[in-house]
Amino acid sequence: MGFRGIERVKGVHHTTIIYWVKQLGDKLPDAPKEDVIPEVGELDELETFVGSKKTNFGYGQQ
Repeated sequence: MGFRGIERVKGVHHTTIIYWVKQLGDKLPDAPKEDVIPEVGELDELETFVGSKKTNFGYGQQ
Protein backbone atom coordinates (compact mmCIF):
# COMPACT_ATOMS: atom_id res chain seq x y z
CA MET A 1 0.00 0.00 0.00
CA GLY A 2 1.34 3.46 -0.85
CA PHE A 3 1.74 6.38 1.53
CA ARG A 4 -1.42 8.09 0.31
CA GLY A 5 -3.39 4.86 0.69
CA ILE A 6 -2.18 4.58 4.27
CA GLU A 7 -3.14 8.25 4.71
CA ARG A 8 -6.72 7.50 3.70
CA VAL A 9 -6.98 4.41 5.90
CA LYS A 10 -5.34 5.82 9.02
CA GLY A 11 -6.45 9.46 8.70
CA VAL A 12 -2.86 10.73 9.10
CA HIS A 13 -1.15 13.01 6.56
CA HIS A 14 1.17 11.14 4.17
CA THR A 15 4.19 13.29 5.04
CA THR A 16 3.79 12.20 8.66
CA ILE A 17 3.77 8.56 7.54
CA ILE A 18 6.94 9.14 5.46
CA TYR A 19 8.58 10.69 8.53
CA TRP A 20 7.64 7.62 10.62
CA VAL A 21 9.03 5.25 7.98
CA LYS A 22 12.32 7.18 7.87
CA GLN A 23 12.57 7.04 11.68
CA LEU A 24 12.03 3.28 11.68
CA GLY A 25 14.49 2.85 8.81
CA ASP A 26 17.21 4.50 10.90
CA LYS A 27 16.66 1.85 13.59
CA LEU A 28 17.08 -1.10 11.21
CA PRO A 29 20.36 -3.01 11.30
CA ASP A 30 22.87 -2.56 8.50
CA ALA A 31 22.78 -4.90 5.52
CA PRO A 32 24.30 -8.35 6.12
CA LYS A 33 27.93 -8.91 5.16
CA GLU A 34 28.46 -9.95 1.56
CA ASP A 35 29.74 -13.40 2.56
CA VAL A 36 26.49 -14.10 4.44
CA ILE A 37 23.56 -15.07 2.22
CA PRO A 38 20.13 -14.55 3.86
CA GLU A 39 17.59 -17.37 3.66
CA VAL A 40 14.75 -15.00 2.73
CA GLY A 41 14.84 -11.94 0.48
CA GLU A 42 12.29 -9.40 -0.65
CA LEU A 43 12.17 -7.42 -3.88
CA ASP A 44 9.88 -4.49 -4.57
CA GLU A 45 8.74 -4.01 -8.16
CA LEU A 46 8.47 -0.61 -9.82
CA GLU A 47 6.94 -0.22 -13.25
CA THR A 48 7.56 2.87 -15.34
CA PHE A 49 6.11 4.09 -18.58
CA VAL A 50 8.84 6.50 -19.66
CA GLY A 51 8.65 7.22 -23.37
CA SER A 52 5.40 5.35 -23.94
CA LYS A 53 2.84 7.90 -22.77
CA LYS A 54 0.55 9.00 -25.58
CA THR A 55 -0.42 12.67 -25.48
CA ASN A 56 -3.98 13.27 -26.66
CA PHE A 57 -4.34 16.92 -25.69
CA GLY A 58 -2.44 20.20 -25.52
CA TYR A 59 0.52 20.91 -27.79
CA GLY A 60 1.05 17.23 -28.53
CA GLN A 61 -2.43 16.77 -29.95
CA GLN A 62 -2.52 14.69 -33.12
